[in-house]
Amino acid sequence: MQFYIAVAILLMLVNMISVFSLIFIERKDPTTTWAWLLILLLIPGVGFIVYLLLGQNLSRQKIFREKKIIDKTRAAGLEEMQEIHGIKMELQDQYSDLILMNYNQCGSIYTTGNEVKTYISGEKKFQDLIKDIRSAKSFIHIEYYIFRFDDLGKAIIDELKSKVDEGLEVRLLVDGMGSKNLKQKEIRYIKSLGIKFSIFFPGAFPRINTRINYRNHRKIVIIDGEIGYVGGFNVGNEYVNRGHQFKFWRDTHLKVKGQAVNELNKRFILDWDYASNENFDNIIKYFPKPKEYGRVGMQIVSSGPDHMDEYIKIAYMKIINNARKYVYIQTPYLVPDEPILEALRISALSGVDVRIIVPDKPDHFFMEWVLSANIANLIDYGVKIYRYNNGFIHSKTIVSDDIVSSIGTANMDNRSFRLNFEVNAFIYDGVVAKEQSKIFLNDQKFSTFVTKEAYEKRSRVLRIKESLIKLVSPIL
Repeated sequence: MQFYIAVAILLMLVNMISVFSLIFIERKDPTTTWAWLLILLLIPGVGFIVYLLLGQNLSRQKIFREKKIIDKTRAAGLEEMQEIHGIKMELQDQYSDLILMNYNQCGSIYTTGNEVKTYISGEKKFQDLIKDIRSAKSFIHIEYYIFRFDDLGKAIIDELKSKVDEGLEVRLLVDGMGSKNLKQKEIRYIKSLGIKFSIFFPGAFPRINTRINYRNHRKIVIIDGEIGYVGGFNVGNEYVNRGHQFKFWRDTHLKVKGQAVNELNKRFILDWDYASNENFDNIIKYFPKPKEYGRVGMQIVSSGPDHMDEYIKIAYMKIINNARKYVYIQTPYLVPDEPILEALRISALSGVDVRIIVPDKPDHFFMEWVLSANIANLIDYGVKIYRYNNGFIHSKTIVSDDIVSSIGTANMDNRSFRLNFEVNAFIYDGVVAKEQSKIFLNDQKFSTFVTKEAYEKRSRVLRIKESLIKLVSPIL
């Protein structure tokens, strides 16, 4: 009996400490605070464990203090070097508000002379990536959230080994959570090939990582400072349609040539600088003078929990607010916070054609509850929701008015906006925007339009799940 009383007292003390931390130390936004208080009070003990894994950021300031210093010092040097190479921030009047906002809030340099190629198929993307790896002459920088040592991963490692044997510098950065299934013997093998390998936020033990938050969700490849890749595809068999869960993996990725490649490389080097122990002796060699490949204007915008402002989210909101004709969005996870919801609703009420394509079958069961809960907040205001049923759509895109588009790694959810390290390309080009619009409308043909009548017929059980998930959606 005394044992159970002691356990109960301990749980009460733990909960009180957690509540004190939540309210007085971490100072989360009120909605998130209330969600965590609910969990802590309803499931004491278990709630505390969940809080440690997902919610607490007591060590956040300490964790990212070093990264902020590295970013500031390194970025300053890179920007100075870029000015030497003649990269200027050239504004186009038509897009100056969004361009200036991105530059003023996070220092994102507007680049010109870019050429872009869009991929919606993993097979084609990785075919071209491997070809570009084979043609590399100087260095290869690779950063992925998920890197599996399966057929696709092994094929890429084999190509990288060949380039190391030729004398090239090859660096591979993976996330400690997303790539947790990499075995130690596989990591040792990769390193034995001469590939410089590092893990972002590794776990305390092999294949065990309790830092569920603050993940590096970026997918970047830079080859010779001439070619860059950025978008939604990770490295694994499922991304080339060899997985078991979905028959087809629909994603969007970009191949970039031009000035923007240096901006992608800057992002990689900042992440690598933080995650590895390597000191770059001559960093300027990784930033060749950019060539003119096309006429596409572009900004590379990064965001993460090491900054207070949610840069990519704010840029999304700017596009939505500026839209006059249409705004088309694709996202695998639709968990918008109130500012995003308000922007979408206002845009739709203003007569803008707002359409969102989401998966028909999410890859996580609870995401169906979240999606269903959010649909009502949108369709009542005229936002058109389509559920993609030709596989799983993992694309993170937004396009508006045949003018501007964004492709990258950030989902339309709180996790991408606040908790993960993300990177998006914001593209200022009518041809690219029209292409993205065409892709969206083609995907729409393989999607089911969610009517209000059909939505109202959802089951009572699902309605109960919606009500429950709404209470904790701010922490998802």
